[in-house]
Amino acid sequence: MPSFSYTARNLEGKTIRGVLSAESESQALRSLDEQSLFPIDLREGGVARSLGGRKKKVKPAVVAIMYSQFSDLLRAGVPALRSLDVLSRQTSNAVLREVLNEVRDSISGGHTLADAMAEHPNAFSPLHVSMIRAGEKGGFLEDVLARIALFTERQNELRNKLVGACLYPAILMCVGGIIVTFLLVVVVPKVRQFLRGEIPALTQMIFHLCDFLRDNGLFVLGGLAVGITLVVSFARSKTGRAYWDRISLRAPMMGRMITLVAVCRFCRILGTLLANGVPILQALKISRDSAGNQVLVQAIEGATESVRKGSSLAAPLGESGLFPLDIIDMIAVGEESNNLDNVLVTIADAYEARTGRTIDLMVRLLEPLLLVGMAGIVAVIAVALLLPILTMSSSGMN
Repeated sequence: MPSFSYTARNLEGKTIRGVLSAESESQALRSLDEQSLFPIDLREGGVARSLGGRKKKVKPAVVAIMYSQFSDLLRAGVPALRSLDVLSRQTSNAVLREVLNEVRDSISGGHTLADAMAEHPNAFSPLHVSMIRAGEKGGFLEDVLARIALFTERQNELRNKLVGACLYPAILMCVGGIIVTFLLVVVVPKVRQFLRGEIPALTQMIFHLCDFLRDNGLFVLGGLAVGITLVVSFARSKTGRAYWDRISLRAPMMGRMITLVAVCRFCRILGTLLANGVPILQALKISRDSAGNQVLVQAIEGATESVRKGSSLAAPLGESGLFPLDIIDMIAVGEESNNLDNVLVTIADAYEARTGRTIDLMVRLLEPLLLVGMAGIVAVIAVALLLPILTMSSSGMN
């Protein structure tokens, strides 16, 4: 029977290491579970398998709360190891609890907080790790954690607003499509059986559409599924992502919204990094990678080269044509006054609020347009069915 060496934690959070015999890995895990032990590492024949939080993702909202509480504990004079122990015991998220315990063990083994967090990229992003590393070196870790918490909350708020704005129109379109399909596939064929005499052109067109859906409905669904799969696969590729980024920035109305959202993200990340003591070239590299749009990434790369040569940041950003002129002016003023970090965060705050109001307005306008469109389609189908009925009634009266 093979032997398994394990590292686990009991219900009190203490780390326990040992060896057990089991016929298989699943039986070894079951044996640990019966002993109320939470497995972290399980080894057989020198091969280790990580079972902790390294591969599990933690929601940004949960991590933001942890950052805020961590900052409060450090401000109160609680040591980092004790703070992590308190946070791991009080959190209700099992994955975050395991991650914090592993971070605490890494720090006990001599690693810095940033290096320990870097081992868990699904919980702590490289952006957060870079800011924490700068805070550790500069001696203002609690301020960095508080800024990260605020930054993450703002990003989540903007993301939730975008998702919420798109959710209702998407549901409305899906429901409308289902209703129209039901009318064409179920209702219209039943009414068609009772129609006699001359059929108007509009009604014939609806009948042809019903026949097409009846005969080729499965092919249409299959074609849609294949088309969506191909589009998604292409969009996820490097070439497709670059093409989509260019198209999205030039889209009518929505292009400006997408541009402002990306610009706000860049300004907030860069401003937060500069405020936390990260050098500007390194901050530009991190904010470039976090911009989320390849076109904007290229513009930031050009600005980074300009700064590396000793020039200003505002000029190359203005030449890209992506940044509004008032934002460029504010960045230039921030550079001249040596207050660029605060200016960038101010830009992000102002434009995120303005973008949020614009998104709300667009959604309010889109909702009645979708309702009118759905009502128009249903009205066309109703008129197409009523015309032959009225024709038959008038013929009967004559």
